[in-house]
Amino acid sequence: MAPPVVRGTAAWKYFGDFRDALLAEQVLVLQVAHPVVAAGVRDHSDYASDPWTRLMRTVASLSIYVYGGVAGARVEAARLRSLHRTFTGTADGRRYSALDPAAYAWVHATLVKAPVDAQRFFGVPLSASELEEYYAQMCGIGRLLGVRERDLPRDWAAFERYYDAMVAGFRPNPTIDTLFETIRTAGKPVRWLPDSWWRRLRIGQLFLVRATLPPSLRKTLGLKWTEADQRRFERFAACVRFVATPVPAGLRTAPMRWVGKLNVWLRAHPWAHRLLVGGRD
Repeated sequence: MAPPVVRGTAAWKYFGDFRDALLAEQVLVLQVAHPVVAAGVRDHSDYASDPWTRLMRTVASLSIYVYGGVAGARVEAARLRSLHRTFTGTADGRRYSALDPAAYAWVHATLVKAPVDAQRFFGVPLSASELEEYYAQMCGIGRLLGVRERDLPRDWAAFERYYDAMVAGFRPNPTIDTLFETIRTAGKPVRWLPDSWWRRLRIGQLFLVRATLPPSLRKTLGLKWTEADQRRFERFAACVRFVATPVPAGLRTAPMRWVGKLNVWLRAHPWAHRLLVGGRD
């Protein structure tokens, strides 16, 4: 039985930490590095034409699993599985499904790993006991989502071996190229943001992808990384750590928790949900 996600537990403190957002694009690259995920995104996702709406819907969904309560998580998980059941097609002459167990587990694995990496890069690494509790909680959430128990390793050490082996097997693919191009060319999320600021933010996003990807995958994808880049990233990480670490966990997770509670209410009131998102999921 997975430990419940309640205030003060590891998943509650780290899954919604605002520093996790610094790894958002890195997670997307890791997900679409899986060939089945890449095919599904290529054929069924609108992220390239409307990345900000797609991002908001993804954040809304993720927030429910940890901060929306068990009942809310179950409803959202059922909705997502029903939606993904329709995502099928052909890739390299073979049929694929978005609910392919290995691919489905990998997507969840990237979401499990990102908050741990965010703390390693930009905060204080989780202790052994925190990792044990966090991983057990995220496995429980995975089972709510329909990830089979046998598709997630039994403990954190085994999970890290699985994660590294998956990354080692990935190769470049056109969906990764499209994702990088989308990050390079995406329009501003809000009109009032100065163009010069947005150009710098896009450059920063691409830099953070290169900085935080596993080095082996960075090399496989042909992404340049120098000692000067590493020093620049370490300075940036130190600044984030200095600013964010003293902030109480309740404040670091507040935005995601509020989004989670709001979205549970919206899911329970379809008219409000349709009004807010225009009938899109």
